[in-house]
Amino acid sequence: MKGIQLLLSGVIILAIFIIVPGFGQSVIAADKVYRLKIQSAYPHGDVSMELLKQFAASAAKRSNDRIRISVFADPELVPAEQLFEATKKGTLDMMHAVGVMWGGIVPVGEIEFGLPMMWNDPGGETVKANSEIVRKFFFQSGFADLLRREYAKQDLYWLDMHSYGRLFTLTTKQFRTCEDIKGKKFRVEGAWMDFYNNLNARGTFISGMEAYMGLKLGTIDASQWDVSGITGLNWHEVAPYNMIPGGNDVIPGQIVVSMKTWKSLPDDLKAALAGAAEDYFHILNDAYMDEMKKVEELVKAGKLINSPLDTRCTEMYTQAAYQLFDEVSERDPAIAEAIKMVRKWRESLK
Repeated sequence: MKGIQLLLSGVIILAIFIIVPGFGQSVIAADKVYRLKIQSAYPHGDVSMELLKQFAASAAKRSNDRIRISVFADPELVPAEQLFEATKKGTLDMMHAVGVMWGGIVPVGEIEFGLPMMWNDPGGETVKANSEIVRKFFFQSGFADLLRREYAKQDLYWLDMHSYGRLFTLTTKQFRTCEDIKGKKFRVEGAWMDFYNNLNARGTFISGMEAYMGLKLGTIDASQWDVSGITGLNWHEVAPYNMIPGGNDVIPGQIVVSMKTWKSLPDDLKAALAGAAEDYFHILNDAYMDEMKKVEELVKAGKLINSPLDTRCTEMYTQAAYQLFDEVSERDPAIAEAIKMVRKWRESLK
């Protein structure tokens, strides 16, 4: 009798698989756990890198623990300069960085990061408010769609933007005039090198891992980074001056996914990952507000010295920035399209 019951149970289960195509696959898909790896372009100590753990936690929560993300810092799996290729090939599932790092491959990444003065003072009263204004521009103007189109050409899916707050330019000596910065070496990224060259300084690039020693030994005179350069990486110990204007009020970063990984995810998990990226945007915004309070305390203690450029140099700085908009627009059609969007948006802010 028991043998007949077992036989009937087997027949019923087999019938379900035959009558309902894909039944077995859907059960398996619903239970499948996706183990993903993300690496940041930034070292331990950088605020945004450390908080990627909360991005991973949000993805796990939103997916009912079906997305499990392991987080790595530069250069734990690959050096930062190899992140793009590793993610494109699928060796890494995701990368966390700024678009300017890949400007030679995805030219519009220069604009995503921002040229000098591009995201400057969009109208908010705080770093957090400014970041929210810039995020609205990304997603309401078609700018994010443009980025996704360009990254897709490299087998990558541009997932979302986040903000690193204000851009700081820390200097080993006090610069107040454009004459002061003449010939000085500024560690910057992408078209910012052209910008400082146009101001008769010298734009150069070394990794964030090397910047502290570069400032200490005098191989560079200044370096730009977000507030983590002060509160996480302690660059102010060897470069105690904060040059103002130092650039953008908002520094957009990115999370980019291997297209192979993105396509492998069911739609509900794509939505979970996108939701986690938006959560991360808000988590970072709140964190950078707290970091700015630490900066205020360092200024009060005399450990960080604000150093505004004089009026004449500020005017030259602004003029050089907008001149760069025109120069860079000629490099690539997508750049020209992006700058057109940005200019229209900035006009709407007036």
